[in-house]
Amino acid sequence: MGSKTPRRDGFESRLFLVYAVASFVPVLLLGLILVRNDQHTGLAWGLQQGRAQAAVIEETAIAPALGSHDLGEGLSQTEVGNLRQATDLAVFSGSVTRLRVRSFSGGVVFSDDGSREHALSRDQPAFQAAMVGKVSADVITDPLDGAGKVIRVVQPITPTSTGQATGILEIYLPYGLIAHAVDRQLGSTYLRLAIGLGALYAVLALISWSSTRRLRRHAAERHYQALHDPLTGLPNREWFRVRADTALHKDECGALVLADLDNFKQVNDSLGHHAGDELLTIVAHRLSATLRTDDTVARLGGDEFGLLLPGFADSAQAVRLLDEIRVALAEEIVIDNVSLSIEASFGIAMYPEHGRSVEDLLKRADAAMYQGKRGTARIVVYEEHKAPLGSSGLILQGELRHAIDQDELALYYQPQIELVTGAIYGVEALVRWQHPTRGLIPPGDFVPTAELSGLIEPLTAWVLRRALADQREWSDLGVNWRVSVNVSARNLSSAAFAAQVLDIIAAAGANPRDLCLEVTETALTTNPEAASASVTALSNAGVAISIDDFGTGYTSLWQVRSLPVDEVKIDRTFVKDVSTSEADRSIVQAIIGLSHGLGCTVTAEGVESAAAALWLKVAGCDSAQGYHYARPKPWQELLSEHHGPVDAGGTTPQDSTEVLR
Repeated sequence: MGSKTPRRDGFESRLFLVYAVASFVPVLLLGLILVRNDQHTGLAWGLQQGRAQAAVIEETAIAPALGSHDLGEGLSQTEVGNLRQATDLAVFSGSVTRLRVRSFSGGVVFSDDGSREHALSRDQPAFQAAMVGKVSADVITDPLDGAGKVIRVVQPITPTSTGQATGILEIYLPYGLIAHAVDRQLGSTYLRLAIGLGALYAVLALISWSSTRRLRRHAAERHYQALHDPLTGLPNREWFRVRADTALHKDECGALVLADLDNFKQVNDSLGHHAGDELLTIVAHRLSATLRTDDTVARLGGDEFGLLLPGFADSAQAVRLLDEIRVALAEEIVIDNVSLSIEASFGIAMYPEHGRSVEDLLKRADAAMYQGKRGTARIVVYEEHKAPLGSSGLILQGELRHAIDQDELALYYQPQIELVTGAIYGVEALVRWQHPTRGLIPPGDFVPTAELSGLIEPLTAWVLRRALADQREWSDLGVNWRVSVNVSARNLSSAAFAAQVLDIIAAAGANPRDLCLEVTETALTTNPEAASASVTALSNAGVAISIDDFGTGYTSLWQVRSLPVDEVKIDRTFVKDVSTSEADRSIVQAIIGLSHGLGCTVTAEGVESAAAALWLKVAGCDSAQGYHYARPKPWQELLSEHHGPVDAGGTTPQDSTEVLR
């Protein structure tokens, strides 16, 4: 330890010297700036004194000696004599170097010494300013002498009897006395400034000496912070990459695992971010406590964690360890008096089997994890032949963007039935992805990705255009079905959304009353101000607004009361057992009564039995949709099933009010 002290002291001394020199430079620059500023202040003061002196001469000597006529007409002998008498004393005493009286045309009508040389040009800014009533003052080299500086003041001559300018006064004042006064004042200022800056430099030197003694500790702390997550204390993504790269270069086998918490966003949204932070801290502790001594766990960002498990020869060993971790994570915890059980999805990539670089392993572990989130297994080992189905993030986004551009999507429609008449009055558009290699993909497999990536906006625009085009076709066949389209929170948060929808309606040649937009309660609460503005603008234009999945979100009654809502759709969770469950019946009856009281129609979703349909009809529900009536299908199949075949020649099918049986 003793041998290290001299080196450390020498390092600190050199560092202090560098710091001291570096601090001197800004102090010196500050001093120069302040000196320069004081010089400008002194000059400004001198010019102000010159303006004041010239104003006195103009008011007490020049203006009284002249008449009220325009000086361009020339001066009388009397006026010349008056000016000579008024100015001789000032020039003789040295308070004025010289002066000239000028006409607005630029001519010199009087000069104290009779000279008209070096008169200020009429085109000069100072002369032009005086012509419009302004006073200009400048320090210049004496144009006749050239040996010294003078203050030149150019101002209008204004007789007190009229208040109107009659000419221009060009007066030169000696600068020496003013400069002496300014220099004396600046000298005192420079002394105080030097003392102040010296004291400042001394303080900076003391601070630098103290700071350099702590730099090593601070450097170590910064190094730690750069490689660790401040919330959980775990290593971060950068540290994890370095550790994984080191393990790969040892030519050993093992597993790289990505873990992502399930439904973490709901914790943040429901309990607040402080609860989410507490949950992440608990997860970090449980992961660290469950892993082996040589294992590594890091927080990669958000609710995603990385695990490096060296020494595993096959994936079965990794799966067994992750099963233990899942059990440990799932132990109940209480946050803000709410009991929670932590679930997570794990994606495993084995090295070197699945890759010899950190990037490849992360990509494949991510693909496996994403496959687990979409399926039922929460621990998934990467498999090459399943990789396309498990593509997450960028891969799925790219495919979906291509699908929108290449028109690989399709719309299926589920009919909405009037319970009193049994007639179809509208259909809900449900998007499907007709993938060229995977076949028909349901929305649950790609809409969440669209929500997160921003593709939901072009996706919604595509659905609106296609739905209105289809609506136009069945309207031409005499079928008056309104079409309903689901929109997301991201759509409603856009200030331009309402205008975009109305533009699409206009481009399709549709009537706004032919369209209903279904929004969830969660979408309305994500950005309530923007959502309210969008909903109100669309409703005012004639578009119907429906609250979808009613009863599963937040502040439901407030939304129905305060927004122009036309329809409330009761979520299927309350409808599926309504024919047998007293609790569900009470909830549904309450929703029907409240909605009708607020002027809204009520539609039940997920009706799957005749008993449920009958009970809803008796309870006063207006309409329903569900598998009891029809599964989602292309609109042509709906027409064929419930209105007879569509005539290719365009003949009108049966009346659209036919009862569904």
